[in-house]
Amino acid sequence: MPARRTYLDAGGRAPVTARTSQALQAGLTDGWADPARLTGESRQARALLDGARHAIAEVLRVHQDNVRFAHSVPLAAERLLRGMVAARRGRGRIVISAIERDALSDVAHYLAPGAVDVIPVDREGHVEPVAFAAALRQPDVAVAVIQHANHEIGTVQRLESLYGTAQGAGVPMLVDATASVGHIDAPEHWDALLADPSDWGAPHGLAVIALRPQTRWLQAWPDGDDDWAPGGVSVPIALAAAVALQERMENLDRETQRQHDLVARLRTGMERLEGVTVVGDPIERLPHLLTAAFMYLDGEPLVTRLDREGFSVGSGSACGKAAFQPSSVLAAMGALTHGNLRFGLHPGVADQDIERLLATMPRIIEAVRQQMQA
Repeated sequence: MPARRTYLDAGGRAPVTARTSQALQAGLTDGWADPARLTGESRQARALLDGARHAIAEVLRVHQDNVRFAHSVPLAAERLLRGMVAARRGRGRIVISAIERDALSDVAHYLAPGAVDVIPVDREGHVEPVAFAAALRQPDVAVAVIQHANHEIGTVQRLESLYGTAQGAGVPMLVDATASVGHIDAPEHWDALLADPSDWGAPHGLAVIALRPQTRWLQAWPDGDDDWAPGGVSVPIALAAAVALQERMENLDRETQRQHDLVARLRTGMERLEGVTVVGDPIERLPHLLTAAFMYLDGEPLVTRLDREGFSVGSGSACGKAAFQPSSVLAAMGALTHGNLRFGLHPGVADQDIERLLATMPRIIEAVRQQMQA
């Protein structure tokens, strides 16, 4: 194995920092008891859980009472969308963009078979506003689902305009912020929001749901001790998630600019390579993500050879059910779906890591090209 490994697949899962690890250990030490009980140990666990909820709510700019936790993003997506549709009695149609993550798209088609309007995107991944407005004019629309930013290409949606359209139509909007919170300022325009702590460097096993006070939802699942997380969530993981987010926000401006600069350097280097096209909006984008499409090459051998060189990168669909499933996001944009690499930076990536990657890429591309021609 190479002496130095560089993790460049931090879209969805990011490395846990030392500070976050310490918070997790503190949660294991002080937050192991059941926060629903009345003992001193349980009250201490409850205080840690409430503190975590408060810290995350501050970043989302809502009251902590409007923030809920769930065990995973897919479960949170199901309960959130199911509850919002249930509250819109007599209206069952769902409007969703063509580049939403599977966790939401699959639930939408399950809840409203034959009544899901999929809105196209342009070549840079922006939702088509005219098609969005036309879909919302239908009288039976229950919910609109739009992401804040895309988890593969990094394109940031123009939420203010889209949200204004939804408000004008009287349709609540669920915003998927699982790729953006912790990387840029949290979105302002939403009725319900979904966030993923793993994406900002927390241990896996938690999802964040936020609801505006005026957003209606009805429980559409069996009663339990917790509406959103049956059995309760892990207090140590919730504490670690809050600390990881605080750490990201403390350095947000500086780190955002640094990663923008690194991705710009990566983008320029990739575009100089023969047969390589970088996809997504070059300006309205997340600071840490970049996807490049490689003409006549497959993504799997590129990933494998880069891994041997010490670089962990992604390919295929970032949220698909199989590792190298063709990307529905790239297909919706009209881009190449198979020969692509996805790079996700995190605060631990240094300038020399990007320089070493760019120096390695021509040799990797040539090796894969020869392999495919053999």
